[in-house]
Amino acid sequence: MNSTDFILAAGESVNPLMPNPWEILVTGVGFAVLLFIVIKVIAPKFEQSYEDRVTAIEGGLEKAEAAQKEAEETLAQYKAQLLEARTEANRIREEARSEGAQILEDLKTKATDEATRISEQAQRQIQAERAAALSSLRTDVGTLATELASKVVDEALKDDARAQRVVDQFLNDLEAQQNAGASN
Repeated sequence: MNSTDFILAAGESVNPLMPNPWEILVTGVGFAVLLFIVIKVIAPKFEQSYEDRVTAIEGGLEKAEAAQKEAEETLAQYKAQLLEARTEANRIREEARSEGAQILEDLKTKATDEATRISEQAQRQIQAERAAALSSLRTDVGTLATELASKVVDEALKDDARAQRVVDQFLNDLEAQQNAGASN
């Protein structure tokens, strides 16, 4: 028996390109179930995953933009603080220079005052010593002059008042000669 006989024996004419209707039905139902599962379960999960990624990326971009903006604001604040610190440092430096100059001026003034005071004190001391030396010199010159005059005159100048007048006259003449010599 050949294959054509077998097909004819079944009593039907079967087209080999046409599948069995039961196979079409089972395959269609299976496809419908699979399509239902994909539409109701798998596609929403893919959609949710896609939305989560989009949200994460957008959130990341927003966070990055916010971080960038915050970094720029922080940089601007840092630059402002740096400028303020430099200005403050310059002000402090200028104050220090001014105070240094003032201190130096005060020290110069004090040194000048101290030098003037020491000079005046030295002048007073010199004048006091000069006065003491002149007084001592007058006494010594007076004694010597009296002794010399006594020897020259051969008369004793024992009278203190007379001796004092002679000594004063002698010293006045001596000072007059010195003044006359100094003015020439």
